[in-house]
Amino acid sequence: MHFTITAFCLILAGMSGFNSTRSKAIHATQLGQAESFGALRADFAQNNPGYGLNYYPSTTGLQPAADDRVVFVQGLDGRTDEPAMGDILLVRAGEEWTAPEGVAVDLLSFSLPDTLPEELPAIIRPDWDPKITDTPGGCATEGDAYRRILLTWKPEVGPYILNSLNAHRVRIKDSFSHFHPVDGGFDEFYLVQEAPEGARLLTSRHVEAIQAQAVDLEQSRNLIQSRELRAGDLVYMPRGTMHRGLGGALVQVISVPGFVPRAEIGLDHHLKAINEKLGLTGDSALPIHAGASRDAVVK
Repeated sequence: MHFTITAFCLILAGMSGFNSTRSKAIHATQLGQAESFGALRADFAQNNPGYGLNYYPSTTGLQPAADDRVVFVQGLDGRTDEPAMGDILLVRAGEEWTAPEGVAVDLLSFSLPDTLPEELPAIIRPDWDPKITDTPGGCATEGDAYRRILLTWKPEVGPYILNSLNAHRVRIKDSFSHFHPVDGGFDEFYLVQEAPEGARLLTSRHVEAIQAQAVDLEQSRNLIQSRELRAGDLVYMPRGTMHRGLGGALVQVISVPGFVPRAEIGLDHHLKAINEKLGLTGDSALPIHAGASRDAVVK
């Protein structure tokens, strides 16, 4: 069946989910770039009432605030004493946080609409906490995968429970193409902490068209975007958008609200079908994860 560009656009508009006010813009910024970070933050706040996002470069402390905060330590790179790259600070309303004397760090702070559980520690250290060990799965299923779950709402996979925001630190070598549904899913951030040459992220806003396989040859050329990943990148992927990481970037994967089981919906089998329907091969073919393209994948 042939689909015109008009039909393609109608599918995107008509299947976009129950909340038409949500932004589906995928934002990628280098931390410290005020204009692009501001646009990312504005769309995140629009999509997630009650949450806030701030970046504090080379800071020696945080002043008290009205809301509880989950704060990701982005620098200093190479430091092993706390706080170090990859650590998470949990700062409660009315509290301040002060860095060790002579230390200035880069911090990415999420303010929450609810309170942090009392049992959570003031700092979570994925590389130094014996309660946190490698847990292959999700976007890093290799047996030797570095994937450490810092905040979860599933007690069977990690010791630190929080429903309003989850995070795991993972080296993404080759994940499957997937999205999180608008209804019952979650938004996701990639906070990139290391990125070897060739690390990249594939994204698409056109999940509905992919699922319907309503793509012609012209549309296939712009269906998926590829972004090089660099240390210090922050990528915001609202629910309802496709993403797939490649090339070994070390990333804090942050989900708002927390990770919902069975809300990782695979798309590689649809992409494979589009390739076959349009006769796309070689460099013209839509990229797919071969193992995840055989059948529908839901995690």
